[in-house]
Amino acid sequence: MARDAMDAATALAWQLAMGADEALADAPIDRTRPAPPPAAAPRPATRPAAATRAAAPAPAPIATAPPRREVPAVSRARALADAAGSLPALAEAIRAFDGLVIRETATQLVFADGVAGAPVMLVGEAPGAEEDAQGKPFVGKSGQLLDRMLASIGLSRAPSTAQIPLYITNIVTWRPPGNRNPTDEEVALSLPFCLRHIALARPRLLVLAGGVAAKALTGRSEGILRLRGKWHDLPVPGLDAAVPALATLHPAYLLRSPGAKRDAWADLLSLRQAIEKAGIVPGAIMASG
Repeated sequence: MARDAMDAATALAWQLAMGADEALADAPIDRTRPAPPPAAAPRPATRPAAATRAAAPAPAPIATAPPRREVPAVSRARALADAAGSLPALAEAIRAFDGLVIRETATQLVFADGVAGAPVMLVGEAPGAEEDAQGKPFVGKSGQLLDRMLASIGLSRAPSTAQIPLYITNIVTWRPPGNRNPTDEEVALSLPFCLRHIALARPRLLVLAGGVAAKALTGRSEGILRLRGKWHDLPVPGLDAAVPALATLHPAYLLRSPGAKRDAWADLLSLRQAIEKAGIVPGAIMASG
């Protein structure tokens, strides 16, 4: 034991001489032996993937617009129009239809003028104050201008053996208050009656005067300045073939913008050429309802 104590004291003295003056552990470590391998770090317990992450939310259904349904009032207008078997019956059907509020402020129905069964039919926009008072379309200043324009190419709303007969109506047959333009709703409610009117009149050519008539009947969205002068094949329920339709400027517009009469004259010449090509002669009458 004395020997061991002496050796330990000698080793300690040597360590102090070498600068080892502080113990780093409570128990001595034999550094001559290989260090044991480090203990493997404990692995975390595994869980199913569904438990370790929240379930992905189900994708939201793609929003789709519901199918457009026809307004009930338009359906009623179409039913009344389709049931009319003649022009007088159609006029009565329009009078009986209560879906148009402007009926209550108008003096009377402005149904048509000219020669029923004429090969050329003109469709305008809506009656004004003078038309409302007389019950006929195009009888004011714009109507007088229209008569002169059409007479220049041989058309007349008065029965004549020397001129080509003409039949005239409007998309909307009740006067809007204050002579304003008809609203989209008023046009939509009036369109079934107008299409039936065309089917019963059976014209060979159509003239669409003004943007309201041109856009409503052709289904185009352009303004009248883009539509005018162009021919459109207009399908009409009840007719076997589409009717060629020429869009042109409304005479009321020409009164406000005289410079546009040159364009209107070009449209009239196009109409005249179509009349000649179709072989329409003065006094010709088509079969009508």
